[in-house]
Amino acid sequence: MDQKPHAVLVPYPAQGHVNPFMQLAKLLRCNGFHITFVNTEFNHKRLIKSLGEEFVKGLPDFQFETIPDGLPESDKDATQDIPMLCDAIRNNFYVPFKELVNKLNTSSPHIPVTCIIADGLLAFAGRVAKDLGIQEVQFWTASACGFLGYLHYEMNLSKEGFFHSKNWKKKPFTLLGMEINHDVKREEITKLVMEMMEGKKGKEMKQKSLEWKKKAKNATDLKGSSYNNFHKLITEVLHRNAI
Repeated sequence: MDQKPHAVLVPYPAQGHVNPFMQLAKLLRCNGFHITFVNTEFNHKRLIKSLGEEFVKGLPDFQFETIPDGLPESDKDATQDIPMLCDAIRNNFYVPFKELVNKLNTSSPHIPVTCIIADGLLAFAGRVAKDLGIQEVQFWTASACGFLGYLHYEMNLSKEGFFHSKNWKKKPFTLLGMEINHDVKREEITKLVMEMMEGKKGKEMKQKSLEWKKKAKNATDLKGSSYNNFHKLITEVLHRNAI
């Protein structure tokens, strides 16, 4: 009997990243993967507080592990300081994560790690994968638009004048896709809201939104493009390289 492929998932330690990683982990488990889900100790404690001890005990093929973040104790009910957390990720995560993966590869029952699926912001995970000869897949939890913006910030956005490397250029705010000047007046906001609710442009934008909603639903339905791409990832990349 073939051994299950073993995926180690490492989200950026913030709720907006952990949640989509959890959804991905569940999908992979349903497709025959053994899962190790890695949180920081801080977020693991918050998970216990939210969902209880029973939840984090996991299942035989879905286990939770932790790594320290190296930060001083903080309010368990508050969000960690983001600049400090970013520094910790760069400086403190590589060694404990590598130790964890080595432990998983030598523990009993022996289910060697076949791939590391890491948040696109976590460079240390890629270094560990390369050091240990394990396949790495990057998972971007933001929108496609955000991903493109991240990739092309220096090359395109700065060049086109949307951002300046030294001085932030003021741009109009937007309300549901309609521009608002910085010196906006109450009457202008009222006019824009009414236009969005009852005007021709608002109706056109609503229609466009419904069209995109339908396209998104079709993409994730059985045999839709998103559905097919996910299974292509599993069958042509992850399963194939696990053999």
